[in-house]
Amino acid sequence: MQLYFVRHGQSENNLLWEIHGYELGRSDDPDLTERGQLQAQAVAGLIASGHPQYPCLGNPGGFGITHVYSSLMVRAAATGHAIADRLDLPLTAWPEVHETGGIYHDIEDQQVGQPGKTRSYLQERFPRLVLPNWVDENGWWNRPFEERPERILRARKVVEQLYERHGGTDDKVVMVSHGGFYNYLLAALMDLPARNPVWYLLNNTAISRIDFNRDEVLVVYQNRIDHLGPDLLE
Repeated sequence: MQLYFVRHGQSENNLLWEIHGYELGRSDDPDLTERGQLQAQAVAGLIASGHPQYPCLGNPGGFGITHVYSSLMVRAAATGHAIADRLDLPLTAWPEVHETGGIYHDIEDQQVGQPGKTRSYLQERFPRLVLPNWVDENGWWNRPFEERPERILRARKVVEQLYERHGGTDDKVVMVSHGGFYNYLLAALMDLPARNPVWYLLNNTAISRIDFNRDEVLVVYQNRIDHLGPDLLE
């Protein structure tokens, strides 16, 4: 199995931080900005075409993607939908690959969990999205803020699910997710502690490739953004 981890395009919260350097006024579930939408189209075009700037190491015909997953946060689903659309594949929801913390508002210095988007919103906005049966009109989150110890456990569960779904196969999987979760995913793969002092930076729509071979996990490359022109870089 080859895993292509793609961070979502620039979100409204990303832009808020870029302009002001703080998160006051942040959305609990931000959409993509105009730049983020263009970034999503750029990474979708790259993955669909198999651009030679990304050495495919055993994939001479290009990426050869077989599955596209995304979190249910709007910025990731919008990016994943652009990729799935270019590949003419379904976009399968993977709720567990959400960003750290989950869906929450900052209210009087407290992180308060929020419902998340409803089934009807997600189906109307992302027609290729395949949702779990339990996602309904009450939203998909409806939990408290996710604390740090829960994050590494969730990442380990995602690794187990990856092996259950695709272990021992030649599947080539895109996972559209988030920068914070990527760090916990790597920590789970490397058996690192939850408070790992090393942080791996990912740019918006950066691609990182991890191969799950019979006897080893191979990190092939990280944070590749060759598909973004100067006008789309942050």
